Amino acid sequence: RISALSECGTIYVMTHDSIGLGEDGPTHQPVEHLASFRAMPNMNVFRPCDGNETAGAYKVAVENRNSPTLIVCSRQGMANWDTSSIANTEKGAYTIAGEGDDFIIIGTGSEVEVAKAAHDIVAEATGKKGRVVSMPSWEQFAKQSQEYQDSVLPKSKYAVTASVEAGSTFGWTKYAAVNIGHDDFGASAPAPTLYKEFGITAENVAAQLQAVL
Repeated sequence: RISALSECGTIYVMTHDSIGLGEDGPTHQPVEHLASFRAMPNMNVFRPCDGNETAGAYKVAVENRNSPTLIVCSRQGMANWDTSSIANTEKGAYTIAGEGDDFIIIGTGSEVEVAKAAHDIVAEATGKKGRVVSMPSWEQFAKQSQEYQDSVLPKSKYAVTASVEAGSTFGWTKYAAVNIGHDDFGASAPAPTLYKEFGITAENVAAQLQAVL
C-alpha cells in the first residue's frame, strides 16, 4: 500500500495464490487478497496462467516505474498455452481458446484450465460456440480502448458470461453474470478435493452457465 501511495515501481512476486495450496490449510490460502489488492489505487495485479503470461506481467512491471506490480503465481504445475503471449498479457484480457460468442468463460491463473474444460462441456452439450478469456490483469484491461474491451467481453453477452477463480468472487460481477469462486476461508485437504468441495470445477461452471443459456 505504501509503494502504491508513493508511486514506487516495486515488483512483488507472491507464491500463495488460492485454495490450491491444499494441505497448507486456510492460513496459507488467501481467498480475499486478490480482491483487496485489485481495489487498491495505483496497484497492478497479475495472476498469470502460464510462463508466457508471467513473462508478460514482468515486462509490464519493469516498464511501469510509477506503480507497484503484484505478480501472483500459482503453486500448481501448469502447461504453457499455445495461444498465450507477452503481447496478449499486456492487454490484460484476451481470448485464449474458442472463437464463438454464444457464451464466454473468464478464468485467471490455474482456473484458465478449468474454464477451458467447462467450455468444452457446454459446447458439446448445447452445440453452442463460445470462447475462453484469460484475464491476468483487470488494471491492464481497463487501460485498453473501449473498442478492444467490447471485442473481448461484449456488454451484450454479459448474461451469458461466467467467471471462475479459486478465491473470492468479489468484484467479478463487473464482468460476468455467473461467478464461480469461494467466499469463505479455505480448508486443509488435497487441492483437487477442495476444488470439488467448493464447486470450482469444470462441471459446476458448465452447469451454472447452461442454466442461463
